[in-house]
Amino acid sequence: MESSSMTPVDWAKRPVLEKYANFNGRAPRAEYWWFFLAMVIASIVIGIIESILGLKGMVLGLYGPLSLLLWLAVIVPSIAVGVRRLHDTNRSGWWILLPLIPYCLALVLGGAAVMGAAAGSSAGMMAGAGLAGIFLLIGGICAIVLLVFMVLPGTPGDNRYGANPYGEGGGTAVAAE
Repeated sequence: MESSSMTPVDWAKRPVLEKYANFNGRAPRAEYWWFFLAMVIASIVIGIIESILGLKGMVLGLYGPLSLLLWLAVIVPSIAVGVRRLHDTNRSGWWILLPLIPYCLALVLGGAAVMGAAAGSSAGMMAGAGLAGIFLLIGGICAIVLLVFMVLPGTPGDNRYGANPYGEGGGTAVAAE
């Protein structure tokens, strides 16, 4: 479908139906953000349905089974559209892991702090919890950097990841962006 004639619903469906696990090429802002909005709305609707049916908190005490199914269905296209969005800004898709590293370190340090507290070392627990907090803050900053990358306009014309997704015109005629 010609990108200039796509509706917001077309942009939202595209990562799941047309480019499910496609990590190559470029995704314009319209494709990424309409998909993101669709996933937020779907999560809210599923959360309401789970609350009405009494299913909330059935999985690990946090999630309902429908939320888990939605997450499993869209994790691959979510990562793929994020990688393609970074490609559109002429960045490597590996940038998508930027916030993950400090969050994992915070999880490890927080777990060590809890284990230290269980062993009776309150000083070790405080130090581990403090370091975990610092890494959580760093992860938050990294997430903001990634958000800025996702908001930036794509590279005009072709870049090393492919042709401009809007064609030669550069996207001026697309109503969804």
